[in-house]
Amino acid sequence: MIALPLSFAERMQQLLGSEYHLFEQAFQAAPPVSIRLNRTKIGSAAANLSPVPWAAAGYYLPERPLFTLDPLLHAGAYYVQEASSMFLEQAMRQATDLSQRLQVLDLCGAPGGKSTHLASLLSPDSLLVSNEVIRSRANILAENVVKWGSGNVLVTNSDPRDFSKLPSFFDVLVVDAPCSGEGMFRKDPQAIQEWSEEHVNLCAQRQQRILTDVWDALKPGGILIYSTCTWNEAENECNMAWLAGQQAAESMPLELDPAWGVTPTQLNGINGYRFYPHRLQGEGFFMAVLRKTSGEERSSGSGKKKKFKLTTAGKKEKALVENWLLEPEQFEWLQYGENISAIPAALFEAADEVYQKLYVLYAGTEVAEVKGKKLKPQHALALSRYLNKPEFAQAELELEQALRYLRKEDISLGSHGNDWVLLQYRQLPLGWAKQIGNRINNYYPKEWRIRMELPAGLENVFSVGNFLPDK
Repeated sequence: MIALPLSFAERMQQLLGSEYHLFEQAFQAAPPVSIRLNRTKIGSAAANLSPVPWAAAGYYLPERPLFTLDPLLHAGAYYVQEASSMFLEQAMRQATDLSQRLQVLDLCGAPGGKSTHLASLLSPDSLLVSNEVIRSRANILAENVVKWGSGNVLVTNSDPRDFSKLPSFFDVLVVDAPCSGEGMFRKDPQAIQEWSEEHVNLCAQRQQRILTDVWDALKPGGILIYSTCTWNEAENECNMAWLAGQQAAESMPLELDPAWGVTPTQLNGINGYRFYPHRLQGEGFFMAVLRKTSGEERSSGSGKKKKFKLTTAGKKEKALVENWLLEPEQFEWLQYGENISAIPAALFEAADEVYQKLYVLYAGTEVAEVKGKKLKPQHALALSRYLNKPEFAQAELELEQALRYLRKEDISLGSHGNDWVLLQYRQLPLGWAKQIGNRINNYYPKEWRIRMELPAGLENVFSVGNFLPDK
């Protein structure tokens, strides 16, 4: 039984009144399990899965699978994401024009739920900068961005204050702020141990610093989408009212379907949206949307020819790999030493500016490593939505083969040759192997490999794949 902190329980009793006993009971139930499909890889889910009502590609699962042993997760076919946080989709659809080319910052991006969600919502010629200040978490963020395969994302590892170097650059700021974690008490008992009123106040102050640091990077008329996984007003409505008072900003209301169970709030002119586990299938969550009402527009520059930091690939190098992507003319081909990558051509100048001001960990789609005339396809290419599969030899793997490949073990394809082979599971690429005669060299990234032992009876392991149609 989960025991809630006394002062937290007293505050929630005052807030919820006669509903409090239902709220308290919800903490004793198992949290719902939800995923969000990657529509560029999986078209739909089976009809017997319940949809997350505020997210077009979100679904609830009847139980929690052993996700590690599902090759489809490693192929980027879906992302395991808490349902409440998928409400980001409503904020983006209602507060922005998703048909337009947008420049979006996901400031606190790790592990990647909101970033992959944004990547699915934005147009292909929009730019998403997905940032994480902690390097180890930034690496996890980059991994999930690569698996999603969108190709228009830059992963940065920078402090929020560094974004002041990009004044009026972004149309949308998404700040899923570090918080006291009250909404995670059911999923994470450690959050209960770490909670205190002092911690709440420290989080509120830290959130104000983060918002102050990044505010100048938002264009006049731009949108801030702010969220936490907590319920106290200090970290939520009060912080939004404080920001609106400090800066020129106005609250933007969102339309709700009453059937969703989302609770609207209003405080000091701020419209907020709260998620309570006894009213809907999801964990604790808060969101508010503000519009920046004034500020300086970006200058158009001095008219001088720009000096770019990014280096474009030479014609010879580009000719070696350009057919590896669909619609290669839509991309700018970049070269770093022996590595060639691609970004949508429309994003080149904006991406270059990010490179000049911030630390970029990953960008676009890494395509190949070139050594003379020898080419090594990069892992990100296999997972890209733009991969031109007919350019490569392909091999379909059974479940156990796929998992052994993902464990970076030796596998056999039962064939001969001397070529790069695209390994697939249910027609979705997992990565590369090099066939040399009848031997296979496994090129799955070592740092991504599955470390758990494979159980007996794999065919009986409950999997998300049970609910997804073959491509």
